[in-house]
Amino acid sequence: MNHLTIAREALIAQAQAVTLMADRLNDEFQSAVDLILECKGRTVVCGMGKSGLIGQKMVATFASTGTPSFFLHPAEAFHGDLGMLKPIDMLILISYSGETEELIKLIPSLKSFGNKIIAMTGNGESTLAKHADIWLDISVEREVCPNNLAPTTSTLATMAMGDALAVALIEALKFKPMDFARFHPGGSLGRKLLTRVRDVMHSPAPVVSPDTSFHDCLLVMTQSRLGLTLVNDEKGQLVGIVTDGDLRRALLDNSGVVNEKVAAFMTARPRTIDGDAQLSEAEAFMRDNKIRALAVTRGGEGAVVGVVEIFD
Repeated sequence: MNHLTIAREALIAQAQAVTLMADRLNDEFQSAVDLILECKGRTVVCGMGKSGLIGQKMVATFASTGTPSFFLHPAEAFHGDLGMLKPIDMLILISYSGETEELIKLIPSLKSFGNKIIAMTGNGESTLAKHADIWLDISVEREVCPNNLAPTTSTLATMAMGDALAVALIEALKFKPMDFARFHPGGSLGRKLLTRVRDVMHSPAPVVSPDTSFHDCLLVMTQSRLGLTLVNDEKGQLVGIVTDGDLRRALLDNSGVVNEKVAAFMTARPRTIDGDAQLSEAEAFMRDNKIRALAVTRGGEGAVVGVVEIFD
């Protein structure tokens, strides 16, 4: 048995199913997005079994991208958790058949509360679709399961529809990377976008003068373990920087540089960045300019307060 062939056929079939679903999108999708945007409460997602698992993923995506949302287990809702709802909330009910008993039993209560309902089903004639305000078609021709039984292609279609809603909402809300970072402060993206240069800079930075000897400059760089040093003039103004690379290039060009002063091999007019700048901005600047470190200044004063490296 060739497992690779089976896997490729399954992936191709699922990709085709999603493409067909995209071709069927109509004004109902537009109305669904508008309904969520107009909602003064939360977007509440309900589903049983695998639909519930997908619903929980949808909630996680919505909540992290600016759409207040939570998952409501339909069985628990029928036994008291309906009290979590307010009339201003709207619901997305997920059931491929559109006949899931636990969801159908909720409809009378939701109607009496005044909640708007978006149904995600594969059957537009189902009970759920007929009682919803908006129906999103997630139908597929068949499951990739050889027995056409295990939810596979249909679950992918449901997930894709949820992501399509999320992306449309992100665009409508003009949700930016900084907004995303605020909801993900513990992740690497949050760190990059929320961390300021001053939070990670090395301070105080190693400093020499233009008249410092090659030997003493090398000693300062070694002691600092940064592999660089800033160069300040007699007034304390930044006039240059010396990195390991500067020393190697200077030695290759002229072995006699060991007898020179720093002014002979430093890089003049080094790039700087304000300590209040975002770390992501500093990293992007260093990558774009192919440099490994920036002198860090404080506010409008221009005083050097540290140094930041690209890996900080």
